Amino acid sequence: MPTRLKSFIGMLLLVTMVIVYALVATTVATYRLADSEWYIHLAFFGLSGLLWVVPAMFVISWMLKPSKKEIERNKQ
Repeated sequence: MPTRLKSFIGMLLLVTMVIVYALVATTVATYRLADSEWYIHLAFFGLSGLLWVVPAMFVISWMLKPSKKEIERNKQ
């Protein structure tokens, strides 16, 4: 798969993932943390703010990995 196509697909995946993740995290916080203390809110939003990085890391590493054709082309 060409690098430009992988970058485009990865960008769409990342944008979609961040939007869905933000909506889910906010919904969980609204319904589960309504009566919680401030430090519970801080811990939840701190953890959920960092948790999306893990799947994004895999998408970005896939985007940056060269295709087999590019590897063969660079060997020559």
